[in-house]
Amino acid sequence: MTAVFLVLSAFLASAVEFVEALTIVLAAGITRGWRSSLAGLGTATVALAVIVGALGPALTYIPISGLRLVVGGLLLAFGLQWLRKAILRAAGFKALHDEAAIFVREAEEARAAGHVERAGLDWYAFTLSFKGVLLEGLEVAFIVITFGSAQGSVSLAALGAGIALVLVAIVGIVVRGPLTRVPENTMKFAVGAMLTTFGIFWSAEGAGAHWPGDNASLPAVLVFVGLLSAAAVAMLKRRRVAFA
Repeated sequence: MTAVFLVLSAFLASAVEFVEALTIVLAAGITRGWRSSLAGLGTATVALAVIVGALGPALTYIPISGLRLVVGGLLLAFGLQWLRKAILRAAGFKALHDEAAIFVREAEEARAAGHVERAGLDWYAFTLSFKGVLLEGLEVAFIVITFGSAQGSVSLAALGAGIALVLVAIVGIVVRGPLTRVPENTMKFAVGAMLTTFGIFWSAEGAGAHWPGDNASLPAVLVFVGLLSAAAVAMLKRRRVAFA
């Protein structure tokens, strides 16, 4: 059960980040040229590989209880941030994430930017792709390393992220446009709930608590987080209607 949760959480979280990175790369490639855009993508990928290669082994020297306490706290903060935004979107207090609108905005800014060439590359397209992929990729790296290290199976977390990468890349190549049909807002809600669940579970374990049934308690914690989130959405919707 824990392995399924681990792979699924890494997959969903990584898919969200990869979809956003794809939108940026597409905007740069379509408006400014694919050579520079793909060069930025490749450079960011190499940088991410170096970062993951340096940080991953270092975490193995931290005692598992201390690692789970730190990772649990980080995931709890990270997950609650995602969950808060998802709840506000579901309740109508925050605009839904619109990948098509983001693509249009990025494309317009790319067309309006001046042309500066460095090392034979369109520098705006290169830096736009590089920064977009690096920032989104760092979040994926954080999820894979922390999930995998705390659970003792980086390979399973990497598997979930790898499946997401291949799937998003294939669909992006076929569609050659922003993935507007991906239920990204629903995915972000699910990811926020899962990150929060792992954060609660691992931080409590790291602090010395023992869950009934050990890892079998994870689904119960997820249901608890889901019910609280649904209740928060319902309460905020009533409040919005009352003040409308």
